[in-house]
Parts: sequence; C-alpha cells; structure tokens
Amino acid sequence: MGASASAPAVAGLAGRFPAGFAWGAATAAYQVEGAHDVDGRGPSIWDTFSHTPARTLNGETGDAACDHYRRWETDLDLMSALGLGAYRFSVAWPRVQPGGSGAANPAGLDFYDRLVDGLLDRGIEPWLTLYHWDLPQPIEDRGGWLGPEVVDRFADYAAIVGRRLGDRVAGWITLNEARTFSLMGYGTGRHAPGRQGWRGALRVAHHAHLAHAAASRALRAEVPNARIGIAHDVAHLEPGSASEEDAAALVRYDGAMHRWFLDPSFGRGYPADLVEWYGGLGMLDGLDLGALADPPPLDFLALNYYRREHIVASPPEPTWGIGARVAVAPGDQTANGWEIHPDGLRATLGRIAREYGAPAIAITENGATFPDTVGADGAVEDSERLRYLAAHIVAAADAIEDGVPLVGYFAWSLMDNFEWALGYGTRFGIVHVDFATQRRTVKTSGRWYRDLIAGAP
Repeated sequence: MGASASAPAVAGLAGRFPAGFAWGAATAAYQVEGAHDVDGRGPSIWDTFSHTPARTLNGETGDAACDHYRRWETDLDLMSALGLGAYRFSVAWPRVQPGGSGAANPAGLDFYDRLVDGLLDRGIEPWLTLYHWDLPQPIEDRGGWLGPEVVDRFADYAAIVGRRLGDRVAGWITLNEARTFSLMGYGTGRHAPGRQGWRGALRVAHHAHLAHAAASRALRAEVPNARIGIAHDVAHLEPGSASEEDAAALVRYDGAMHRWFLDPSFGRGYPADLVEWYGGLGMLDGLDLGALADPPPLDFLALNYYRREHIVASPPEPTWGIGARVAVAPGDQTANGWEIHPDGLRATLGRIAREYGAPAIAITENGATFPDTVGADGAVEDSERLRYLAAHIVAAADAIEDGVPLVGYFAWSLMDNFEWALGYGTRFGIVHVDFATQRRTVKTSGRWYRDLIAGAP
C-alpha cells in the first residue's frame, strides 16, 4: 500500500528508528482469550463484574472475546504476516492459579508455554504482562487489592510464571496501569470489581506498588537476567486556561494521576505535595508510606499513551477531593472522546526521560477507536486510525532524535476485542474481528503498519 497524503512514506519513517527496535502490537488476556471456564481456569473479578447487570455496555462479557485461547496458532500466523517483531500479551492469573494461591494449574501454564514457543518459532519476541486487571475472584472475596495479602500472592504467582517461561521472555511487565485498576476499579467503580471510595483506591494503589516490588524480586530470583518494567498510562496535560487556579489544579491532577504512580516506581516515594493534600483529608491513615523505600530498579518503563487532557479547577469532590477535572477536549477526538495530540507523546517521552532518568522506555500501548465500516468487498478502510498511528510514530521518532532511550512501540491493539466496560462496540484493533464468526480482517492501518515494519532497519 502506498502512503496517503496524510500519512508519511513508510520507508522514510522506518529509517528514523534504530536497528533492533521492537515493533509490535499488544493485547490483554481477558480481552481476547475467551474460554473463560475451560481447562481449569477460575473466575476473575472481570468475569464477576461483566456478569453483573448494568456493569458493562449491553451486558456484554469476555466469555468468548476473540476466542484466542483456541485460535492462538492462526493468530500467531497473522502476527507473522504483519511482520511483527514483538508481541505484548498478558497471562491470566486465574488461568495459572484459579484460586489465586497454591499450586499452578498445569493446563494454564501449558497454554502460555505453547504461546511463547509459537512466537519464538515465528521470530516474534514475547513481552509478557503478569497482571492486566484479571484478579482471581477468591482473592477479591478476601479483600482484593484493598488487603495486604495480595502482595505475597502476586509475588508467588510471578515466581510460578517466571520459573516456567523465564528463559524465553524478552520483556516482563509486572502491572498494567495501576492508576486505572486502583482509581477506576476501587475508586469510581467504573471497572471491576466495582468498589467506590477514594480512601480505598489509595490503599489499592499502595498495595500495587508493594506488589510490583515483591514480584520484581521474585522474578529476579527465578530469572536473574530478566528485563523487568511496569506499565503506567500517562496523558499529556495542559491547563484549561491561563488562570492561576487552573495551573495549580493541573499540578494536583498530575500528582494524583501520574506522579503518585511514577514517583514510587523510580524510588522517590510518594510526591510530597500530594502526601500533604491527601493527608490533610485523612485519606492516608493507616498506610506505611515508608514501605515504598528502595524498590528494585526498573530495567525499562512501559508507557501507555493515548491523549491530551485540559485540566481546570473545580470544587473538591467528596469522592476524591483533588479539586481538578478534565475539561471537554477542544481538538480532534477519537470515537470515545479522547483528544488526538501526537506532540503530547513526544513531550511525555521527553518528560519521563528527563525527570525520571528511565534507562529505557517502551511505548506499550498507543492507538485509537473509530467507527469502522466493513465495505462490500470485505475490506476495512480505517484512514482515521492510520493517521493517528502514523502521527504518533512520527512523534516517537522525534523523541528518539531528542535523545529519549525509546526501545519499542506496540500498537493497541492487535485486534478488536472486549473493551472492558465498553463491550465490543469500541474497536481499537489494526485487525478487524467479526465477533459472530471470529473472522479476522487486516485493516488499512494494519497493512500500513506491516509496510512500515518491513522497511525498518
């Protein structure tokens, strides 16, 4: 496919990336695997949440998803045809440890064993995420991420997976977006397990930091040469106006949404300004903030970037009390209302490299949802998604030239899937999935991405 007027020529763009750069795509277990009750897999909080009335759009669940558990070989062939050099996937904790503790489920480990070997047979690097939000329901029944038990349970699970797959995995990501599963799962209740309360959400975030550290140590004991990171979602923030109030609100919002998660990952503990703010509201009572001292160093930061957000001051809400909110996006938006701002990716990469000294950064999620249409010929011409991906990849190349140690880019997502509470109507894939037939069709964006990878050094 030739480059359109709105997308850069693939040859020139590909040449801006270094040899050995990881070109990939990403998925998550609950979003693609299906087979929710097959081969000893236990229930997760997302099974419970999605089967609870009014929790997800149209009551849709991940029971079937993309049926990847059964179709993994053809999906790997599809990845190979796209020329992917790397694949980011997650292991379903309840497939490996159905009860969240104890002995491993052999059938679950066997599946990921086959998957990893299948990737390597096709020349694709496995990048493995240990936790992409599917906590085993038995742990949730005992308090979930609100209780300290989860820290040791997660470390035990990490050791099991490391023992089985550690000799073949290129990159290990402990947790995906602790901000999202703590603040949305236990704060606003929009995600599983659907609990509410900001004090509880901060407790969850605290246990997530401790779990990352414990799992990193457990992995390192099993796989001494493992490359270990953590995935954080970071938006590019700008104040909604030139007022001092909005500028101050942006600092608080950035603290709550970004620095509260980034700072501890880089050994800085919690940001002092937010400790003072939350402490004044009584939200940190009972937390041992000193327990975050001296975490294991990161080998890389996994960055999930999607959008720019404009922040304005607002009256402190009783739910979280930060006195800031996101204003309506003024620029071009994706179908779910996220503002498209590729330069924000360059700025965010530069910020993380400059402020945190990350030894390496991988963009582990970047993508957009738009209303795809299947043409009469069966093709899916998704020019808006193509332009989104191309512009952000240009921004990534600019960041490398700025000196950012960027080592990989993973499009979100490989294929349309179960998009959490939004169900199946929100499509991010570079591959279209007809969920009634499970037919896969590479979209225009997927063909462009294939050509880009083919031209890479």
